[in-house]
Amino acid sequence: MTIIEPDTSSLSRLLRDGSRREHESAEGSAFMSELLAGRVSPRGYADYLARLQRVYAALEAAGRALAGHPVVDAVLDPALERSSAILDDVAHWGTGHAATPATDAYVARIETTRDHPARYVAHHYTRYLGDLSGGRAIGRVLGRTFDLDHDGLAFYAFADVPKPKPYKDAYRQRLDALDLTAQERLDVLAEVRLVFGLNEALFAELSADLDTYRL
Repeated sequence: MTIIEPDTSSLSRLLRDGSRREHESAEGSAFMSELLAGRVSPRGYADYLARLQRVYAALEAAGRALAGHPVVDAVLDPALERSSAILDDVAHWGTGHAATPATDAYVARIETTRDHPARYVAHHYTRYLGDLSGGRAIGRVLGRTFDLDHDGLAFYAFADVPKPKPYKDAYRQRLDALDLTAQERLDVLAEVRLVFGLNEALFAELSADLDTYRL
């Protein structure tokens, strides 16, 4: 088997290329496939949203605790925060089940980033750039499936990011400008891979309940 080495010419390329396998594996979960096909019930989406609520609450609390550190400040942006939007969506979809082993493990790992700023960047990059990319596709599917315009879709509405592509390009430029050693860059990549694994474990739990979630 040919092993393709990730492009290390910039941090953003290293993270993209070096985590491609983990990214594709997480995206290929049965739950995510059914969600993107418009075949997950409101109850199933509520459970998914409840897990995200805990993840983003932890991520944004850690960001506030790390504010002022130059590595973290390079990516922090209140325009990206999702906790308030998720609360709005919970009011529409209802309260789901979030006390699960995979969610607990994900939140616990985020908590460790308070002592590891570069590790925090890995979590921030993986979640928010995903939201501005494939995450918006989920919002469109939900809108079509349940005939929604705004209610229940706040999570996917970035009012202060009207053009995602230029924003993502600028975000990657900020990543590339970070003053990190070669080892620190590899540590960030290792954490990104781990984050995709945490997401995959969360999706695996949801996939196990698909029989109760399918429309």
